[in-house]
Amino acid sequence: MNVISIDEYTVRARLAPAVIAVMPAFAFAAIFVSWGKLGLPHVIASLGLMILFAAFSDIARRRGRKIEPGLIAKMGGLPSTTMLRHRDDSFDAGTKAKVHAFLASKLVAPAPSAAQETADPKAADDWYARGGTWLRENTRDTRKFRLLFNENISYGFRRNLLGLRMPGLLLNVAIVLTCAGVLAYRWPIDLDNYFNDALIAVIAASAIHAAYLSLAVTEDSVFDAARLYARQLILSVEKLDKVPTTTTTTRSRVTKQS
Repeated sequence: MNVISIDEYTVRARLAPAVIAVMPAFAFAAIFVSWGKLGLPHVIASLGLMILFAAFSDIARRRGRKIEPGLIAKMGGLPSTTMLRHRDDSFDAGTKAKVHAFLASKLVAPAPSAAQETADPKAADDWYARGGTWLRENTRDTRKFRLLFNENISYGFRRNLLGLRMPGLLLNVAIVLTCAGVLAYRWPIDLDNYFNDALIAVIAASAIHAAYLSLAVTEDSVFDAARLYARQLILSVEKLDKVPTTTTTTRSRVTKQS
């Protein structure tokens, strides 16, 4: 059984995209619930929503991980790898040389030169990938590397929301058709002014929600977040170079990128 831990990353990078993706469905369901007074049914419904949110967060994670290989391929590789290349201009030559020297001391292997990178780009990328992995393993303390952690959350949020974009759009279509059917046939409920206006409001909200998913939730937004995270990861060398590092940290202070 897959147990979901409710921590900051889970809430902001997994649960939040799931809630955004299914928000019109919650709005549709809410118009059929009486909120005049609270009772046992509302408590049960609240507990059910908590369980549902946890399930949705896991779906968001799995959908995000499913699309990630394709996104990495379109970026030409992990940004934490590509930004370490000599031919990449994300960093000036001096900064890149310092990063290469630091990683070479940790990997106990010399960094590829520009000529070696040109002659054997795959071998060079393998070294850069090892360097990126070392940096991720040694920057898991979310208190010391708070800015990096926030960039990681931003990337996870955008990736997972992109993974839920198509299901979200299909859900919007289903809700709009359902609302339109109820309005047209006055079935399965006898509509009064409240239900009539509420259904129209849900249709409008679904249209706005679909426009947001179509126009704002894009691959480019994920690429931008991935590059910002990778840049901050590489810049963490400045802090790592000043203090001893270890790959073992207290579990409560460790957050994995996923």
